[in-house]
Amino acid sequence: MSNLKKEEFKAYNIIVIGDSCTDAFIYGTAIRLAPEAPVPIFNPNYSTSNPGMAGNVSRNLEALGVNSILITNNENMVKTRYVDDRTGHILLRVDQNDIVERISNNILLNIKDNKFNGKHIDAIIISDYDKGFLNEESIEWICSNNVNVFIDTKKILDKWCVKASFIKINNVEYEHTRYSLKELNIEDKLIITLSNKGCKYKKKIYPVKKVDIRDVSGAGDTFMSGLVVEYIRTANIKESILFAQECATIVVQKPGVATI
Repeated sequence: MSNLKKEEFKAYNIIVIGDSCTDAFIYGTAIRLAPEAPVPIFNPNYSTSNPGMAGNVSRNLEALGVNSILITNNENMVKTRYVDDRTGHILLRVDQNDIVERISNNILLNIKDNKFNGKHIDAIIISDYDKGFLNEESIEWICSNNVNVFIDTKKILDKWCVKASFIKINNVEYEHTRYSLKELNIEDKLIITLSNKGCKYKKKIYPVKKVDIRDVSGAGDTFMSGLVVEYIRTANIKESILFAQECATIVVQKPGVATI
């Protein structure tokens, strides 16, 4: 990784707003099929859990040394993955409490002019997994009343996102929305991640080095965290993309949802 140290990011305050869950992993073995159906018999050995989605963005920021303020749902959403410990393959994922309550207006209206409860905010990350915590109007209000707003969303992009600073989407999400992008005039704000091929910004491909991948779960959260802290430090989006890729490359070599 680069020579940057946590101390360089300690003065930064970043708000993360969005849906959070608990990422649970149950590791075990599956070496035979059930006699009554062609499904694997899973024998659990051990389990791990950690904050996921917006919670994972926040913990990656903290791993970089940033002061992260997480604004998220109260419901206990859980994503449980059953993983074959020998191969790392996910055999099954079970999601619980998949819909959450919307952010309260009192909290939303208090995020204005890059301040929250009177504290200066250097950047805002909208980590929207489209589970109900943020609707389009909420995101539009945040973008219209603050600067340095970065969006990572599962929603189809539309006019509500045009005032964001940058928008990170993956290639599948881009294909779903690209026909409407010309009307929105936000192509210069889009950072399109391309899995192990790197990412694309302003039609330029930023490749990543090849590594042995253990698990890509949460890699997008790590990418976003690295992108934002480096952008605050340098105001250079190209350098920020390279740093974000460096961070994501580290976590995909670890099992489960890992931090930098």
